[in-house]
Amino acid sequence: MSDSSMMSCSTKLKVLHFVTGGFSGGATQVAISLVRAALNSEQLSPTLVLRKKRRGDPARIAELQQQGVPVVVVPGWSKIATIWALVKLCQQLQPDILVAHGFSEHLWGRYAGLLAKVPVLIHVEHNTRERYNWWRLAQSRWLSRRTAAIVGCSEGVKAVLLAQGMPAERCYAISNGINTQPFQTPVPRLTERAPNIVMVARFSKQKDHATLFRALALLKAEGLAPELLLAGGGKALHRKPLEKLAQQLGIGQQVKFLGVVRNVPELLQQNQIAMLSSHYEGMPLALLEGMAAGCIAIGSKVPGIQEVIKHGEDGWLVAENDVSAMAQLLKACLLNPALQQPLADAGRARALTEFSRERMNQQYESLFVQLAVAARKPQEA
Repeated sequence: MSDSSMMSCSTKLKVLHFVTGGFSGGATQVAISLVRAALNSEQLSPTLVLRKKRRGDPARIAELQQQGVPVVVVPGWSKIATIWALVKLCQQLQPDILVAHGFSEHLWGRYAGLLAKVPVLIHVEHNTRERYNWWRLAQSRWLSRRTAAIVGCSEGVKAVLLAQGMPAERCYAISNGINTQPFQTPVPRLTERAPNIVMVARFSKQKDHATLFRALALLKAEGLAPELLLAGGGKALHRKPLEKLAQQLGIGQQVKFLGVVRNVPELLQQNQIAMLSSHYEGMPLALLEGMAAGCIAIGSKVPGIQEVIKHGEDGWLVAENDVSAMAQLLKACLLNPALQQPLADAGRARALTEFSRERMNQQYESLFVQLAVAARKPQEA
């Protein structure tokens, strides 16, 4: 009998997914996706645990609960409070597996899991570059020796984990996946769409909106003025300087700050270009959705994005911080969208097949079952 069959014959595995309660990042979206998928699993019983954020959106939490997603919120005002609340929750629910997503939640989550004696701990890293200082990296290495699996959300992230000194035999790569359902129906051809650019990204140091703004200013000087639709939240600390920059560059009328958008698939399918100007990524869901929507996908040539786009085949890569090159690429795409149609079609096909949420969910479930079986064998011996 296979491990999977053995597990399905017994009680379901209880799995806690612990992640930040901010809804703007990919880590939270992946955790929610995995919990939703596991609700229909014959082998898993999931719970989503969110670390409370000062600027969190209670309405989003209520919406998840109304949709039947089991959600628990733990305090976030201090690390000790978070760890202690998570320990008590683990003692109450007795999970078989605790999955700690993202930085720095993967540290506090695993500390709580160790204190509560959760049998299987899993760390999921969601980015190729995080705010590791020497002390947090030392903690991560110490915890890695007590962690059953360390998962990178792409091969690029796995490579970073290995470079950090994480144990190779415990490192895995499982690519993030998108919900392909909203993109299954035929999408408009590029020539039937508005000649505009969409960038779905939160406002943060990681994202490089400024280079895109400067590229738009160059295009405007050449008589080309597409709208730039910015979908995403983030701190005013990062958004306000960009609003000011747009005005200084003379593109204030072109740049639309839409805030958090709930109908991203529809927005993408109405416009020609999906752009992600960034300094680094893990596995960018926003760009994958742009490809699935049949847009011309353009991304910075940086870790994470390079794994998603095959340059000249299903999208375009442009050197980081290269304003002139970005402007020329955007100009070529906007002036002749019909020429870009085969590339957009290839990107859509690849996103829908290689990067589906269903594939991601199945890979995680198989890993959970495998690790749970391995953890039980010493007890049964």
